[in-house]
Amino acid sequence: MKILILNEAKRSSMLGHVERRCAATPATVGKFSRIGITIYVERDAGLLSHYTDSEYEAAGATVVALSDEIVGEVDVLACVNSPDEKTISMLSASTIVIGHLDPFFQPSMINKLAASNLTALSVEMIPRSSRAQKMDALSSQASLAGYVMVMKAANYLPSILPMMMTPSGTIKPAKVFVIGAGVAGLQAIATAKRLGANVLAYDTRPVVAEQVESLGGKFLKVDIGETGQTKDGYAKELTDEQKRTLAEAQKEAIATSDIVITTAQLFGRKPPVLISKETLSLMKPGSVVVDMAALSGGNVEGSEPGKIAVIEQVTVIGSGNWSEEVSRAATDMYANNIFNLLDEFISGEPLHFELSFDDEILASSVITHDGKITNETLIKAYESA
Repeated sequence: MKILILNEAKRSSMLGHVERRCAATPATVGKFSRIGITIYVERDAGLLSHYTDSEYEAAGATVVALSDEIVGEVDVLACVNSPDEKTISMLSASTIVIGHLDPFFQPSMINKLAASNLTALSVEMIPRSSRAQKMDALSSQASLAGYVMVMKAANYLPSILPMMMTPSGTIKPAKVFVIGAGVAGLQAIATAKRLGANVLAYDTRPVVAEQVESLGGKFLKVDIGETGQTKDGYAKELTDEQKRTLAEAQKEAIATSDIVITTAQLFGRKPPVLISKETLSLMKPGSVVVDMAALSGGNVEGSEPGKIAVIEQVTVIGSGNWSEEVSRAATDMYANNIFNLLDEFISGEPLHFELSFDDEILASSVITHDGKITNETLIKAYESA
């Protein structure tokens, strides 16, 4: 069995963004090698996550100058993101393609994968279940994002996060308000608390209040009627009336905060706008807002995708690609997710990927197979678009 790892930094640079993560580490290459799988790594694939070709070779990989040399012969293409059209056209039919395929927002790419008779597995679609936890790449990257967003906010805040007592007086701890207590939000809460800030958080799912408080944060209670979460643990979309009630209730918390971090994203849909320019104008000059969803539509009115803007004397960070700021850790976590996923389903003699749509993980995450799109949720989304 053969697996190919691409140099995605080289390909993504042509699109204006340089991907710094890689789908394998020398450690995961070693694990694959020990169970009899051949790993090909494109030259400098791990360079921006600080892994050298010699480290991959020492672990058992074969480093190739260009993926073109081997791409048509592999059984699995493991990526961080979607492969480019040229790579797709060179893959053999039935090759398994794994990565962040962004299926709800890249229908043309998904249709190309289906038309090429490739089996595509989108890591975003892996269910949030106990069994799937070790392969849940979305959660592992979101956890790093929560950490990075706090660190970036701290760098731009013209003050400090912890309380500091000095001979010339006492500096009060910064106030941090985190909107959304999913994986990223909880990590942001924990990181801000470690740095000494006072942390307040809100989520539409009251069930997460206990988790917020266990990390040392306070939970903002707002009565907006019935809310809840999906079977996969995502927050359900609010009604327009609930959004208005919530926005009004959060104004005071936002206005009195030094840092606000928004993490509200809806699976497969555009994220909600949570903070208006009017609300931004209520914040103290020099305050910082981090919009986690800026690249996919934004939680903050006026935030600029991929950029840092100043609105009403408030720094609004919408740079995105958060986990790449800590590319070594992000690669380590993602590569382990990929290994755990493949290790779960590779078996037999000779080794092969055991594809069964009776398995809940594969039924959710495999989105193209046998020349067609197979995921019902995705099919319905495309039909309604």
